[in-house]
Amino acid sequence: MLDAAALALRDIRSPPFRSALLKSLALTIGLLVALWLLLQWLLARYVTAPWEWLEVALSILTGLGLLVGLAFLVAPVTALIAGLFLDHISEIVERTHYPADPPGKALPIGQSIATSLRFFGVVVLVNAFALPLVLLIGFGFIIFLTANAYLLGREYFEMAALRHHDRPTVLRLRARHSGQVFLAGLLIAAFLAIPLVNLFGPLFSTAFMVHLAKRIARRDQVAGGL
Repeated sequence: MLDAAALALRDIRSPPFRSALLKSLALTIGLLVALWLLLQWLLARYVTAPWEWLEVALSILTGLGLLVGLAFLVAPVTALIAGLFLDHISEIVERTHYPADPPGKALPIGQSIATSLRFFGVVVLVNAFALPLVLLIGFGFIIFLTANAYLLGREYFEMAALRHHDRPTVLRLRARHSGQVFLAGLLIAAFLAIPLVNLFGPLFSTAFMVHLAKRIARRDQVAGGL
């Protein structure tokens, strides 16, 4: 698994990835800025205080709260952006590292958008539940990291594997290798927790899961379990 992660890190720095990297960074930063502005507008419109000093204090506190909130929004935003670039990134990885294998089949545009939005929605809901736990209890971050590891591992694996297998086969593979998929999700969640580095999350996460899905499928095929 670690060698697959190392390969993904090398991939995102390679020349074929540059176009996708620039577009991914622009969309990720743009979406985070848009969310920041929207949240600020909502707070300015609906949160008022009777005294000026209290309004200033609230403005400072909400500014800090927005920074924390945006940090936790990186995972769902990354999930959404990754869905848009999934096929392009996967094709580059497959063409570079697995040229002898049959090429993957791009998901239909409607299914791709629906999958991305579903992934985004689920991650937002889980993080909305986990964020108060992080702030209120000491081990809340462990709950947050575990929840994201499960979701990110599951969704990224399915998106990568669906290019080569039907859904029942993908679900069987994920269930059979659930521990490995979870650990891969944990590694992705840890990567996304690093400020600034997490802006490269869509490319790293997708490339990493393509490598992992390929290796899992290949092992099962050799063992006759696919």
